[in-house]
Amino acid sequence: MADSTNVERPGFSFPERIVLQNIETIIRNTEGRLVIATFASLLERLIKIIDTAEVLGKKIVLDGRSMKNNVDIARESGFLTAKKETFIPIEEMDNYPPDRIIMLVTGAQGDEFASLMRAANKTHKYLKVNKRDTILLSSSVIPGNERSVQKLKDNLSRQGATIIHYQNADVHSSGHACHDETLWIHQKVKPRFFIPIHGYHYLLRVHGNIAKEAGMTDDRIIIPDNSMVIEIQNEGKNIVALKETAPRGLVLVDGFSVGSIQEVVLRDRQMLSQDGIFVIIATIDRTTGKITKSPDIISRGFVYLRESQDLLRQARVIAKNSIEELSTGSKQIDFDYIKDHTTDAVARFLFQETAKRPIVIPVILGL
Repeated sequence: MADSTNVERPGFSFPERIVLQNIETIIRNTEGRLVIATFASLLERLIKIIDTAEVLGKKIVLDGRSMKNNVDIARESGFLTAKKETFIPIEEMDNYPPDRIIMLVTGAQGDEFASLMRAANKTHKYLKVNKRDTILLSSSVIPGNERSVQKLKDNLSRQGATIIHYQNADVHSSGHACHDETLWIHQKVKPRFFIPIHGYHYLLRVHGNIAKEAGMTDDRIIIPDNSMVIEIQNEGKNIVALKETAPRGLVLVDGFSVGSIQEVVLRDRQMLSQDGIFVIIATIDRTTGKITKSPDIISRGFVYLRESQDLLRQARVIAKNSIEELSTGSKQIDFDYIKDHTTDAVARFLFQETAKRPIVIPVILGL
C-alpha cells in the first residue's frame, strides 16, 4: 500500500536539503521577529531551525501543544541537543529585542484555535502581530484548507506582517511522493500485490497505472473504495475484493447516544438553526368550542418580536380562525386534527409574509 496524493505531479519532489538551506538564509537575513509555522511532526526541520537560532544567539519560543510536545520528545530522545537556555517561555518574549526572537508555532493550515490563527484574529494573549514581524509558513496547503489558509494570510497582512510561503519561496518540501519517485519505489520493491491509498479515487487510479507501468498486472492490483473488503487468499497467492462491505458513514455523538440519529431529528435541528421556532398557545372552551382568549405566541430565532407586532397580530387571527373553524359546534373536539390544520395555516402565512419557514408548534389546551 502506498500514498497517492502527489502521484500525478511529474518528476521528483523538492529535496528537504534545499528547504533547510533556504530557511537558514531567511533566519540569518530577517530583521525583526520571525514567526515560523510548520507541521509539528517535521522534526528534522524543527531541529535545523533551533540549531541555527542557537548559533546566531537567538531565542526560541514554542507555542502550540503539539509543537511543545514534539520538541520535548526530540530533546528527551537525544535528537535535539540545543541548550536549555535557547528556549524561553512565551511570557518572557517581550523582554528581548524582536530580532533575537524566533517563534515556532502551530496553525499553518489556518486551524481555527491554533496559535497563529489566534494571532491573526487578534485573540492571542501574547503574540501581537505588527509590521516589523515576518511570518514564515513552511508548509503547503492541504486540499480542503484553501479558504482557511487564505483567511489566515489576509488577517496577518492586515496587521502589516511580511508573509513568506511555499508559493513565493522554496520553504517547504512535500512529504508525498511524485510520479517518478512512486515509479522508482515500485521498480525497487517489486510488490506481489498493490493497493493504492490516501487520495481521491481518481488519484488511486493514476497510482494503479503507475504500478502497471512498473510491470504489475491487473489481477495483482486492487483499486479500493470506501467500505471495500479486500482479502488475500490461498496463502498469499492471489488478492480479491469481496462482495461484502464493511460498515461506513458518520458515527454521530449526541449527548450520551453514540450512533445513528434519525433523519427527522437532524432536519428539525437544521430548520431551527435556519429559521427558528414559532409556538402558538391557545385554550379552547370545550363547551362552546371557542378560544377563551387571544392566542399567546412565543418565537425564538425567527423575527424580532418588538418590530413585528403587526405580523404577530395577523398570526393570532389566523390561528384563532383555524382553531375555531374546526372546534366550534363540534360534539367531540379532535385536538390532533386541529393542531395539524393550524400548523399548516400559520406556516403558510408566515412564509408568504417573510419567506422563512420556522418550525410552527401549536399548543392547544381544552377547559
